[in-house]
Amino acid sequence: MEKNQRAPILTSDLRAKLLKSDMVTGSEILLRSLLLEQVECVFGIPGGSILNIYDALLEMPDFIHLMTRHEQGAIHAADGYARASGKVGVCFATSGPGATNLVTGIATAYMDSVPLVVITGNVPTALIGTDAFQEADITSITMPITKHNYLVRNVEELSKIIHEAFHIASTGRKGPVLIDIPKDISSQQTLFYYPEAAPIIRGYHSEIQPNLSQIEKILLAIESAERPVILAGAGIIHSEGSQELIEFVEKTRIPVTTTLLGLGGFPSGNEYWMGMPGMHGTYAANMALQNCDLLISIGARFDDRVTMKTSGFAPKAKVIAHIDIDPAEIGKILETAIPCVGDIKTVLHLANMQAKPAKSEAWLKEIQENKKNYPLRYTDSEAALKPQFVIEMMSETTRGEAIVTTDVGQHQMWVAQFYKFKHPRSNITSGGLGTMGFGLPSAIGAQVAFPEQLVISINGDGGIQMCIQELAICSIYNIPVKVVIINNQVLGMIRQWQELIYDNRFSHMDLNGSPDFVKLAEAYGIKGLRATNKEEARNVWKEAMETNGPVLIDFVVRKEENVYPMVSPGSAIDQMIMGDAE
Repeated sequence: MEKNQRAPILTSDLRAKLLKSDMVTGSEILLRSLLLEQVECVFGIPGGSILNIYDALLEMPDFIHLMTRHEQGAIHAADGYARASGKVGVCFATSGPGATNLVTGIATAYMDSVPLVVITGNVPTALIGTDAFQEADITSITMPITKHNYLVRNVEELSKIIHEAFHIASTGRKGPVLIDIPKDISSQQTLFYYPEAAPIIRGYHSEIQPNLSQIEKILLAIESAERPVILAGAGIIHSEGSQELIEFVEKTRIPVTTTLLGLGGFPSGNEYWMGMPGMHGTYAANMALQNCDLLISIGARFDDRVTMKTSGFAPKAKVIAHIDIDPAEIGKILETAIPCVGDIKTVLHLANMQAKPAKSEAWLKEIQENKKNYPLRYTDSEAALKPQFVIEMMSETTRGEAIVTTDVGQHQMWVAQFYKFKHPRSNITSGGLGTMGFGLPSAIGAQVAFPEQLVISINGDGGIQMCIQELAICSIYNIPVKVVIINNQVLGMIRQWQELIYDNRFSHMDLNGSPDFVKLAEAYGIKGLRATNKEEARNVWKEAMETNGPVLIDFVVRKEENVYPMVSPGSAIDQMIMGDAE
C-alpha cells in the first residue's frame, strides 16, 4: 500500500481547523468527527442512502477511504485493522442490503469483543417504517450483536453520538457500535461542535476497579496450590496485559495454556507455555487442565471448544478463579470460587506487587515430560505436500514475527498448532463465530494498520472463495498481503467430521469445480504461484517473500489429511484422538 494512504497525524493546527464552529452538513460532521477520533482509514462501499456522505468525501482529501468490493469485505477489513492495531475499526455501508450484508461481520466482532464503529445510511426519516426502497430496520436487526446502536433523528445530536460510540466501543469489554444515519440527517446543516471530554453515559460504567480482597484470595490460593494452571484468553490482548502476564507467571511459576484467541498473548517460546487447549489442543495443555488443583482463567470465557464436555472439565480443580472485565462471564459456564472483576492489565499489575510462587516444582516437571513425550506431530511425506509442513515452514522463515490472519477450518487449527506466535495482536482469526470469508479482508485491514510489516493471510480453498473479490483491493492499492491457500479440494473440517463422527458418510463437502487460483490471482493483476511438493513449496514461498506487493500462493495438499489431536463432541478434553501418531 502507498505510504501516504492513511489519514494525517492530528496536529494541533489540523485539530483547530476541524473543530471550527461553522455551519456544516451531517455528512461533514461525521467526517470531521472521525478525523478528530484519529481514524486512519475507513472501509466501505457507497449506495443511495449514504451518497451524501460519499459526496462530502470529495471535499476532504485528508480522509482516507478504501472501497471494498462487498460490505462483508469492508467490515472484516475494519475488524482486522482493529485486532492488529488495538484501535477502533470503522466501516461505511448503505441502507437495506448494504447494511444487512454487514450483519455477519458485526456478529463476528461482537463474539470476539472487537471495537468497531459501523456507519450505515438509511432512507430519509419520513420514509422510515414505510417499506421504502432499500429500507431495513438495521438497528433492530443488530441489537443482539452490538454493544450499543443508534438511529440518529436529529443532526444536532450527531457529533455527540459519534463521540459516545467511540467511547463505548473502546472501553470496558470492547465491541461493535452501530450508527444509522437517515439520508435527510446527513444533508441537514447545523453548527459544528465536538465534545472533548469523555462522555458521561447514564448506566454505562466503562471502568471497574478490581476488588483487592479478591486478588488477595487468588494469591493465597496460589501459595498453597501444587498443580496450578492459567487459562489465558483474548482478554489478555484486549487489555494490553501481556507483559503483566509474563511477570505474573514468572513470579508464581504457573504453567499457561492460551486459547485460540489468546495465542500471542503469552510467547510460545516461554518455558511455561503448554500450547492451545480444547478440541484440537495439545496433550500437555489438556492433561494439565484435567489434573490441576487450581485453575485461574484470565480473560477467557470457558468457550465450549475449550471445555468440551463441561461436566468433565477440570474435575480435580479444588478452586476455580476467574478474572474478567465482564461480570456476566463469571460463573456463566463453570461455578467460580474466586470471582475477580476488572481490567486484566490492572488486576495483574496489582497481583504482581505481592505474588509468590506456587508449590509447583513437581507439577512443572510432569508438564515438561508431557510436552516432550507428546508433542504435536504428523506423518511427514516427501511425495505429498503436508499442510503442517507448510505452516511450520512459514513459522520458521518469519521467525514468528509476521501478523497472521486465518479463515476458518482445518488450516486455522494447523496455524494455531504449528505457527509459533511471539507477540500479541499477531494472530487474527474469527474465534467465537467461526466466520468463513474472514481471512483475506481481515489481512487487508491489518496491513493498512501496519504498512511496513509482513502480513500473511492463510485460507482454505473453501473460505477464500467467500470474499475472494477483495483481491481487487490488494491489486489496486498494492497492499502487499501474502495470500496463502491450503488447497485440499474439499471443505476440510466438514470432511474430517464426516469421516470421524458420521461414519464416512460424505455429504456435499467436495469443492470440485473451484477456479484455478493462480489464474484468478493473475486476472486481478496479482502474482500467483503454486506448489505441490516440499521443494516447490520452499521455492514459491521464497519468491513470495522476495516480492514487493501482493502474492497468492496455492499450496495443493491431500484431501485426507486430518487435524490431530481431536476431542470428539460430547467427550472430555482428556479423551483425545491422537491420530497418526497414536
